Amino acid sequence: MRRLLSACIVAVAGLVALAGSSLAFETSPEPLVIETRQCAAAPATDGCPLRFSVELALTPADREQGLMNRTEMASDHGMLFRFDATRDVYMWMKNTVLPLDMVFIAEDGAVAGVAHDAVPFSETIIASPGPVRYVLELNAGVAAASGIMAGDRVVHPALEP
Repeated sequence: MRRLLSACIVAVAGLVALAGSSLAFETSPEPLVIETRQCAAAPATDGCPLRFSVELALTPADREQGLMNRTEMASDHGMLFRFDATRDVYMWMKNTVLPLDMVFIAEDGAVAGVAHDAVPFSETIIASPGPVRYVLELNAGVAAASGIMAGDRVVHPALEP
């Protein structure tokens, strides 16, 4: 009886831990589009404008979890964080296995700045370059390789007017 009780306790604890570390994020049916200046100069090239499949972090619990404990993400995927108001945003990489780029996006969809190559597990604060409403997390190196920079335009239904 004691063994059965111990086994049940271990099983329940495991399920609770699993549930806490893997929120089910909504994946947007529509791609997030980034219109870069690089694409504007050569609109007929492949890959312009940039398109990413994004998971949406819309609630405080979603934003707190983010991409923590993920071990992989496709190069054309990301996570879009939407905050309740335009404000200075402070991010970190605690419990985040993947190195990331963070694209800070103003309320009007303009890229305000990019933090490149955030270090996994770092608790160093990564601050937005000013008040923003959204943050797009991508795999490290994607922003530089794609030419994403301040002034580019982001288009997605989750970006509220």
